[in-house]
Amino acid sequence: MNGTARPVILSLALLVLASGCATLRPSQSPTASTPPSTASAPTTPAPRTVAVPGPVSATDPARARLDEGRALIARGEVAAAAVALREALRLRPDLAEARASLGLALYAMGDLDGAADELRGLLRVRADFAEARLTLAAVLVARQDWPAARAELEAALAARPDLVQASYTLGVVRYAQGDLAGAIDAYRRVLARAPSAHDARYNLALVLKLARRDAEATPEFLAAAEAGLPRAQYFAGAAYATGAGVERDLVAAITWWTRAAEQGVAQADESLVQLRQAASGRSRRTPAERQAVEQAFGEYRARLWKDYPGLTREGDEPLGAALLRQGRTGEAVAILIREAAALSEPAQRILETLYDQGIDGQLPAHDARILAYLKSAAAEGRSRPRP
Repeated sequence: MNGTARPVILSLALLVLASGCATLRPSQSPTASTPPSTASAPTTPAPRTVAVPGPVSATDPARARLDEGRALIARGEVAAAAVALREALRLRPDLAEARASLGLALYAMGDLDGAADELRGLLRVRADFAEARLTLAAVLVARQDWPAARAELEAALAARPDLVQASYTLGVVRYAQGDLAGAIDAYRRVLARAPSAHDARYNLALVLKLARRDAEATPEFLAAAEAGLPRAQYFAGAAYATGAGVERDLVAAITWWTRAAEQGVAQADESLVQLRQAASGRSRRTPAERQAVEQAFGEYRARLWKDYPGLTREGDEPLGAALLRQGRTGEAVAILIREAAALSEPAQRILETLYDQGIDGQLPAHDARILAYLKSAAAEGRSRPRP
């Protein structure tokens, strides 16, 4: 098992727990790293507090402190939340919801041992408290105590098979233990209940790829890519570039890598740089390969016009130029950058002019987006350096 790959999938478990069972990512949790040929994990969603059934009495001081603590957790003020929740437990030591929330607050603070103690103590008297068990599982995952985390998750699923987040995290744990088949099964159970769980689909695709099952992995990457996951878009591009589980198609690879790069996936940007170097003859590619890459970039630029069926083209002008003629300047700049990155010299010249001169009332000179592109192009030797 590739040890560097584990933190990426591990981080996904923490993300799902954060959104599904109201845990927060602790300040001392393992840091996600990027394994070879992969992209980083999705952004952490906004945390939510533990859902607690039953009415809240305004005249109950303990419950008032519980409410205060849960509100503080929701705002990310976990240290203050812990103080309020400890006060709630001083007033009512049997208030299970306060103990569960305290475990959550301690986890978010990075006090994993304290969180585990609180949650285990609660589960000894409230074994049916599913949210507390899932938070405990998150703590154990953060501690990389895989056997204990697996035991908690399997216990939760035995009582509640519908707990999607438990199945998801069980996939993470099984992967960490080297059980790829078990991880695949867990993620597929997630998707059977929640087909729109795109992070789970991406994770499933990763594990399938690690198991060298590209024919199964690529459709999952493509589905997650269509749903908008930037990392899945990177892998979709890689699949088309290499013909892994799909027919080789450089135009599709460029399309997916461009989408991923525009959302900050560094590996996608690096892949496009390599293709541009191949097209310019700066890499060890045969003349036929160089020509194929040049044609793929040209076809990609041509396909951009399909998204604008009502736009009239004048000669061989770039799409961005046509948009400029219609006064759609903001949109035009984004398209010109996309076309220039796909080796359109006319688009690059227009961008240089726009950067130097701007457009009165529409685009100031020295636009930051254009500057960022021109600097990256200069680093590749495709334009003059900019101040």
